[in-house]
Amino acid sequence: MSLSLMFRDRKFAPLMWAQFFGALNDNILKNALVVLLAIKEIQLLGLKSELLVTMITLIFILPFFFFSELAGQIADKYEKSRLVRIIKTAEIFIMLIAGLGFYFENYFVLIFSIFLLGLHSTFFGPIKYSSIPDLLSEQNLTSGNAYVEMGTFIAILIGTISGGYLISLSGGALYVIVFLILNALMGLYFGIKLPRIPNGNSHLKLNFHPWKPLIATCVEIKKNKTVFHSILGISWFWLLGAVILSVLPSLSIKVLHGNPFVVTSFLACFTIGIAIGAVICERLSFGRTEIGLVPLGSLGMSLFLADIARVLGSWNQTYGYVETNVSVLNLLSRPLGINLYLDIFAIAIFGGLYTVPLYTLVSQRSSRETRSRAVGANNILNSLFMVLGSALLMGFFAWDFSLSKILLIYAALNFIVSFYIYSIVPEFTLRFFMWVGAKIFFRLAVRHQTNIPKEGAALLISNHVSYIDWMLIGAAIKRPVRFVMYYKFARTPMLRYLMNQAGVILIAGKAENEKIFQEAFDKISQALINGELVCLFPEGSITRDGKIQEFKKGMEFILARNPVPVIPMFLEGVWGSLFSPDGKKIWKKLLKIPLFSFLLFRHKRVILKISDEVKPGDTNATHLEGLIRKLETTYM
Repeated sequence: MSLSLMFRDRKFAPLMWAQFFGALNDNILKNALVVLLAIKEIQLLGLKSELLVTMITLIFILPFFFFSELAGQIADKYEKSRLVRIIKTAEIFIMLIAGLGFYFENYFVLIFSIFLLGLHSTFFGPIKYSSIPDLLSEQNLTSGNAYVEMGTFIAILIGTISGGYLISLSGGALYVIVFLILNALMGLYFGIKLPRIPNGNSHLKLNFHPWKPLIATCVEIKKNKTVFHSILGISWFWLLGAVILSVLPSLSIKVLHGNPFVVTSFLACFTIGIAIGAVICERLSFGRTEIGLVPLGSLGMSLFLADIARVLGSWNQTYGYVETNVSVLNLLSRPLGINLYLDIFAIAIFGGLYTVPLYTLVSQRSSRETRSRAVGANNILNSLFMVLGSALLMGFFAWDFSLSKILLIYAALNFIVSFYIYSIVPEFTLRFFMWVGAKIFFRLAVRHQTNIPKEGAALLISNHVSYIDWMLIGAAIKRPVRFVMYYKFARTPMLRYLMNQAGVILIAGKAENEKIFQEAFDKISQALINGELVCLFPEGSITRDGKIQEFKKGMEFILARNPVPVIPMFLEGVWGSLFSPDGKKIWKKLLKIPLFSFLLFRHKRVILKISDEVKPGDTNATHLEGLIRKLETTYM
């Protein structure tokens, strides 16, 4: 991940740091107030400090329920950099109100400032995520979302620790006031440096109804199944994250008998893990939105959450019940303690792999006209899921469930929810298998990725040299692709199911099976009408000598029926691999040697060369064959 994007990019860096200082203030103010209530043992309206802490969290979340949709409408309608400056100016006044609350120890004023801060975050959120596609190239979208995710969680960590520490010092209220106002001024400074961002929909008429616009937005988003279920997936992560952060104090004190620093160390471990996960996600994505990482992330979270349940279940049996005030170093001196820290760290890393592609996908595939409202709807659902998760957690505690049993239940729920989402949107799972396959066996490079249109129909054609050409092309191209394959490949029920999920169009020769032949052309036509990418291999079969064969005339019928752009491509380096027809001898040799030798054998370099698009009226099978032969000899 290039640091220039974070520190020197004149478009993105101001947004990154404006949101960082905002998130920092959120957590300094919240945690300073929580610690102050605990130290002074304050009671308000008959509520004890423990209940007041829960109420503060709810008060901060409350604006997200009622104003997120309006915030999304405003972010879509008006120029966003101006909105950022207005919101960051308002933050300064909110911090001044909070400062008065701390100075006079007026807890009603402080709680009101928490509400205002939640309102500030509500209106800034849709601007933040919807602006990233306008500030960065498509190649850097994943990096941008990874930075925002990393910056947010680092701000949470620093704000949580510093807020509690500053307020506990002698004269701590003054330190908190100074830091809050300085951070707000820094946020405004970066907001001023933010360049102009185009309006999404300047003709949008604002609707102030509390819930009708939200329903309309959800109906609109639901038309794009991938975006809608990505939002559900993000909301589920926030539910899971809220539960994990809620149980850390109980885990630290009641099970591990740790001192207060243990909770902080777990929070730091989780936060750093999320940040590292975001960086790893960016590295593994190679300049694209790699949604194949999402299933990997969810599986990792479930496995390590279940392992925490295992560790907690055996903790007291291993180390006894009598210890108190256990330190961080004491925990790290025990195998199960190290196991616990590694589990929390791993959950966070896989959480970064899970969320960054989803956030990128929502901002990338939502239209500019509705992007901010989609983010607003996402914020509402996030808040709702967090409240539901907390309510369910309270129910488990009321039923006297052990902490290990609760975490095991959430691990199972995470697996079930993930499986449900991936079964509804098979693109996630298919991308995962394509990504894994491409990374295990090859080093895949793409030349001229930008020649693939970002939207709209196109016919992709490629040479055919192996049994996994479809997987390599699918892994290389950022948009979903419908492949045309010979129908006998789907003989087994398992392969037939996978091909159906992938939207594969099965075809046969006209003389061989006229019904399948005709249905295939009808499906290809419908896919192109729907604006999809369709890929076929015009040679009709895999080459047996590594050379390009004569192209069949079938694509001329396709273009006559649906005159769409044609994108010629050439796969280089696959011939001679394990999966090409001449790879059978290699397989026989590999079966005779240990597995580690097989793994060392992998990583053959493969390049997908993508040519400029060809207009449908200017081409035929012979012409396209010549273009792909030219790609074969062209250095790219």
